[in-house]
Amino acid sequence: MANTEAVKATLRSGKFNKNAARRVRVAGQIPAVVYGAGQESVAVALDPKVITKILHSESGHNTIFDLDVEGGTAAKAMIVDWQYEPIKGKLLHVDLKRIAMDKAMRVSVPVMLEGVPTGVKNSGGILDQLLREVELECLPGDIPSHIDVDVSGLELHGSIHVSDLPHAGKYKFLVPEDTMVAHVTIIKEVAPVEATPAAEPEVTKGATKAAEPAKK
Repeated sequence: MANTEAVKATLRSGKFNKNAARRVRVAGQIPAVVYGAGQESVAVALDPKVITKILHSESGHNTIFDLDVEGGTAAKAMIVDWQYEPIKGKLLHVDLKRIAMDKAMRVSVPVMLEGVPTGVKNSGGILDQLLREVELECLPGDIPSHIDVDVSGLELHGSIHVSDLPHAGKYKFLVPEDTMVAHVTIIKEVAPVEATPAAEPEVTKGATKAAEPAKK
């Protein structure tokens, strides 16, 4: 788990509606909510640059950091939810959860593939990663930034499963061991479909007579 600087939070008061949140953003901060650890939820304002730095770090949203709330006691916390503005990509809101360092928790950790499979280099296959994050359980201080697995020995049609991932004693996987992580496959060539010539319109033999008026 990477160390990071403490995050300072300012308490928010008054109404917590869209207009209030907009005023927080105009002031150069982002609205947030802190909850967990058996304590009441509090509304705070945070520096978006600090939160963005955490989200873009190696451990990302799994980063455990010191949260210093104005007028309160410091606590360990992590980012559990965040929202971006869809067009400009600016942070709009985040949820923080207080963390008890002595209690195991569930997290999703990225799976990183290392090496170029033999089936890709020698047999023209392609590496297809099916599981990009794996859910595991561990103490907050033992959360890995990512799980690495070597795929260089994979032949064509070979596969890697959760059972092949490194199993450290500090965490346990919460997905079935036979879950496929990645495999080397090949793109099947599809035979071209010949165009079917358009059917010619049927021609009725003989001249078509105009309808005669009914005789009175």
